[in-house]
Amino acid sequence: MIETLILRFDAPLLAFGGVAVDNQGVVQDFPGLSMVAGLLGNALGFDHREFDRLEALQRRLRVAARRDRKGQRLVDFQTVALGQAFLEQGWTTRGVIEGRDGAFSDATHIRYRAYWADAVYTLAMTLEPAAETPDLDAVERALREPERPLFLGRKACLPSVPILAGRRRCPALLAALAGFERIPRERWEGGEPAPLAAWMPGSEAAEPLVREFPVTDERDWANQLVVGRRIVRQTSIMPPEASNVR
Repeated sequence: MIETLILRFDAPLLAFGGVAVDNQGVVQDFPGLSMVAGLLGNALGFDHREFDRLEALQRRLRVAARRDRKGQRLVDFQTVALGQAFLEQGWTTRGVIEGRDGAFSDATHIRYRAYWADAVYTLAMTLEPAAETPDLDAVERALREPERPLFLGRKACLPSVPILAGRRRCPALLAALAGFERIPRERWEGGEPAPLAAWMPGSEAAEPLVREFPVTDERDWANQLVVGRRIVRQTSIMPPEASNVR
């Protein structure tokens, strides 16, 4: 049996970024390891320059994800002038000013960023080895009272409900997802209950197994590059209906 935290990603916009090409910011179907590691690191108060801590957290992270509501994919056309003075500082949750290092161009950056609109995902996560720091208790506390404002992929993607949805002791991550209730019926896409797509680590068995494939979703935090290759599995599950509207 393993201890798992259940996370709910529910927001007007979600961004599960993939490998960007030129000025095209794509999204993947499910959240990647680096995205979840960055979210947890932000909650824990890690500095973006603490490469070793972020990579250690990413290496220990085990995540399975369930798509409760697919939503719609949209592409935002953005023009960004990063050299403006008001972008040089930001505020954290605790009222501490956070600055930016380095010089920025005065030119306007033109880019396209994809998002999932009106989508909902449920995640089950754990850390291996469990005894290292931070442990699951520390992550749970950080999600309840994060050191900084949390976002789901990009800073425009603010959660509409608390990210931490519960804690479960289960034999596997997929079992934790299968046993955790789905969103209320009135938010389903379609009127009838249908199996939900789920991703889990390639080490977990699934029945039925829809497909198995490689993903690149880790980050070299020191060099800010997308790296790695791991196998994930996709299946379909039928979780219980929500017991009440939240």
